[in-house]
Amino acid sequence: MTLRFSVLASGSTGNAFFIESGDERILVDAGLSGKKMEGLMEQVDIDPASLSRILVTHEHSDHIKGLGIMARRYNLPVYANEKTWQAMEGQIGKLSLDQKFLFGMEEVQTFGGIDVESFAVSHDAADPMFYTFHQDGKKVALVTDLGYVSERIKKTVEGADAYVFESNHDVSMLRMGRYPWNVKRRILGDSGHVSNEDAALALTDIITDQTKRIYLAHLSLDNNMKDLARMSVSNILEERGFELGTKVALYDTDPAEATPIFEV
Repeated sequence: MTLRFSVLASGSTGNAFFIESGDERILVDAGLSGKKMEGLMEQVDIDPASLSRILVTHEHSDHIKGLGIMARRYNLPVYANEKTWQAMEGQIGKLSLDQKFLFGMEEVQTFGGIDVESFAVSHDAADPMFYTFHQDGKKVALVTDLGYVSERIKKTVEGADAYVFESNHDVSMLRMGRYPWNVKRRILGDSGHVSNEDAALALTDIITDQTKRIYLAHLSLDNNMKDLARMSVSNILEERGFELGTKVALYDTDPAEATPIFEV
């Protein structure tokens, strides 16, 4: 059995992640309209009707915009922690009781041979958490929407085969950009988003010989660019002695284009 995944969409306009093994097909978040979600899945030949379940990270609309529609249309069970359920209830429309499941913080649940571990992040949502996926010694870590990468998170996600890792903004672009100061302060704060430089520094602490791919995720449309994020992260990793291209490779993600399915 192998883990296969695609970053269906990533960015400030919408986020969704797909991971599968055998017959188990998990969608994490559904931050675009139902129609767009289906279009993204079509790009990588995934039939939405074959999904097993949806896991939710937090209640911000760029993560749950299409959640209710997808869950109702395909009769999918939805998993979130208690505070996230309370916070998103009014945004996702009605779901039947047998579609609502709890996934607690710092918990492991197993779905079709995939062990899914949740961990807390610092972000301005009710009770935000992300996930690592484990199977047969393989590990994929999903780490976005956080103001800083704590030592606890580093311990949880270190040594993954693949990372989907936030590289939200370039600090200079953000500081000089058009956002009002209160928004800039939120993004730069401990409950905001990780910058290119901070992403790279955190990655130097957690990637190991097992790590093959890093997908730079949740890039701001206004305060970052793919080339800039890649260059900033590459420079710091290479300065710290990591061989990019041979041992580990950086990949882009996009708010409107799914990454090709990768088998871990």
